[in-house]
Amino acid sequence: MSPARRLLASAAAAACVVTSAAAARANPLDVFGFGSRETAMGGAAAANVTGVPATYYNPAGVADAKGLSIQLGYFRASHALAIDGVDNEVDPVKGFNGGLVVPGRLLDVPFGFGLGLHLPDDRISRVRALRQEQPRWELYDNRNQRLYLAANLALRPVRWLAVGAGYSFMSSTRGRLDITGSANIFAVSQSQVRHEVDADLTAIRYPQAGVRVDLSDRVRLAAVYRDEFQLRLDLAARLRGDISKLTTALYELETHSVNNFLPRQVVGAGSWDVTDRVTANLDLTWVQWSSFVAPVAELDVNLDIPPPPGGWPANITPPTTPAPIKTEPLRMRDRVVPHLGVEVAALRGPRVDAFARAGYEWAKSPFAAQTGRANYVDADRHTMSLGAGVVVRPGVPELPPEIHLDGHAQLSVLPGRMMAKDSPADLVGDYRAGGHVWNVGTTLTLSWDVAIGRGAASASAGRAR
Repeated sequence: MSPARRLLASAAAAACVVTSAAAARANPLDVFGFGSRETAMGGAAAANVTGVPATYYNPAGVADAKGLSIQLGYFRASHALAIDGVDNEVDPVKGFNGGLVVPGRLLDVPFGFGLGLHLPDDRISRVRALRQEQPRWELYDNRNQRLYLAANLALRPVRWLAVGAGYSFMSSTRGRLDITGSANIFAVSQSQVRHEVDADLTAIRYPQAGVRVDLSDRVRLAAVYRDEFQLRLDLAARLRGDISKLTTALYELETHSVNNFLPRQVVGAGSWDVTDRVTANLDLTWVQWSSFVAPVAELDVNLDIPPPPGGWPANITPPTTPAPIKTEPLRMRDRVVPHLGVEVAALRGPRVDAFARAGYEWAKSPFAAQTGRANYVDADRHTMSLGAGVVVRPGVPELPPEIHLDGHAQLSVLPGRMMAKDSPADLVGDYRAGGHVWNVGTTLTLSWDVAIGRGAASASAGRAR
């Protein structure tokens, strides 16, 4: 390969990440949950959630905090997803989640402010790019490689109504690559190139809102809205260099693509205290997958290699502008995802409460049949969850009034799905995809059942008297 072509190949290699189809991952909390209690109940929590998990499931639940609440948890989800029986080695999803909720009163109206955080434990952000023809588990591969932050404010204007709203923040990526130098086409060893890489993370935000209505002491209804968001990946590559002092070559490339997409969601939910010890929750989540933006880069290329005086040597053929990448339209369907959860108070005492939980979720794949060149692999998902929790009231002034410890185990089964191609000459051919995902984790919550604002002042005065 000539030095001129090597220079251009260097730029092309750096740009291939952005000219290929980048995996359009979504929010990891959508699949793996936020908080062990809610995950153990199959994600059915919008009408029966308080504290830090409410910053994701329903911001209105932040208004129910009795006192300061601090939560820290960890989970790990291990994939066993295969194509034709061969494990695809999808990265595990693991990281910390937590946050805090601070209650108060404004004009005698209770309110709460909540922060929720998901932090991957190995990297803040990663971009993995594959061509459309390369099979990949589009909705599972690399889903946790994003920093997630939510901030919400909620209030309870009347006893039976709570409303809340806020923003969620995700990290996006921008980058630039510059290559300069000289290429000696007659003495390759004398070629010199220099490169400079500059990349940064930028934050984008999208709104969410929720409402909860208490029909009675036993029945609650809720509605939640989460807006669509797109994390864009914008990269630029620029190569400029002399070719044996014959001419100066310039190669510029800019790409713009959607690296991460979360569809708009609307949740309708209900919670019913069947008895004093048994609570049943149901969430129905409408997901607007039809607005999915295919993770394919928009490419703008400029190649300028003016011929030297007298023309090119006979043994030199300059490169030409690369042909545009052909992409196949992606078809997605809207889905309604049911979540069902049950919680049983197995023990209630003056110092310790104990709970058992179970849940189920069914998510039908939104991807249409992959009969052409594209290979966005997916299958229906059946998720079963189990969990337990204890609430300890130590009665020691040096410790929080309540300590919550919860754990969960979750199994997602993806039955095998056949991917049949229209063309018998397809590069990949027909294949069968399926597998399962294990998710285990635990959450620790420290809760101070104390008054804030005027209530705190009154309590202090009472103790002083």
